[in-house]
Amino acid sequence: MEGSPHALKGILAAVGNTPLVELERLVPDSRIRVFAKLERFNPGGSVKDRTALSMLLEKIRSGELQPGRSVVVESSSGNLAVGLAQICRYFGLRFVCVVDAKTTEQNIAILRAYHASVEVVSRPDPDSGEYLPVRVRRVRELVSNTPHAFWPNQYANPLNPIAHRQTMGEIVEALDGAVDYLFCAVSSCGTLRGCADYVRQHGLTTKIVAVDAVGSMIFDGQQPIERLLPGHGASLRPGLFDPDAADEVIHVTDLECVAACRRLTAREAILAGGSSGATVAALDRRGPSIPEDATCVLIFPDGGDRYLDTIYSDDWVRNRFGEVSHLWKEAAGGDQA
Repeated sequence: MEGSPHALKGILAAVGNTPLVELERLVPDSRIRVFAKLERFNPGGSVKDRTALSMLLEKIRSGELQPGRSVVVESSSGNLAVGLAQICRYFGLRFVCVVDAKTTEQNIAILRAYHASVEVVSRPDPDSGEYLPVRVRRVRELVSNTPHAFWPNQYANPLNPIAHRQTMGEIVEALDGAVDYLFCAVSSCGTLRGCADYVRQHGLTTKIVAVDAVGSMIFDGQQPIERLLPGHGASLRPGLFDPDAADEVIHVTDLECVAACRRLTAREAILAGGSSGATVAALDRRGPSIPEDATCVLIFPDGGDRYLDTIYSDDWVRNRFGEVSHLWKEAAGGDQA
């Protein structure tokens, strides 16, 4: 019996072609159009599925990565780990992921459900106070001591940004090329670089707005501070960093991300992750100076279901920021706690 012409062959065929939706209520009385690229609809739940598939697929097809023999080892705060875990489980590859104390219990549970081996780094780097340098050192140790190990290295692998040329291509196709501003959260710089490369190659006039975390070390001019939310920002400048990829950079705080996520849920009924909230916060700040009738696209890297114990927990928010619910109550007429 032949399969349906509309059916996909295997779960990994569902990576990409995510919805682009217009946000009609996010910015009341606005004279600009705002769209969101909802990357949570990738099968692993985030934009990092694109990165994971790009970095592994050709090596699997060529036989360089072999089931029962090869071991994929990577450092991740969460989303890339889930994408890699799903792909490795699908193809029968062993996966070892190095995470840190900020990684949610839910993400760790998802990794173990995919039969990934999880190593949790519990102590930050003594010099920087950050976990990423320790995670990367541990990955290098594991790769050196594990036969047939492969490190995709999302921070420097050119296949990371190549995956996101398609992300930008989907946006441009959906809007017939009319994209005036793209707001993109940054971490490994893969999404930023890929979208910027597409814009350059096709001679588009789209302005790329990089959205980084206050305290991140990706761009110049920041002092390192503790960041509570994973998903955007980095304590080390990634190898993929390109100073010319962004037309401008906006740094947002953890509290701005939380408030923007809560407003997004109240106004648009979209439950989004912290880096998605970061792009909303950046639009709030940049919006008044954007020309009338401009079209803006925000890339939402993941959903909010993995942030229920943080961003969407009233107790967590209150314990870290105090009573700040006034920042989003007005978004739904004052009835949202």
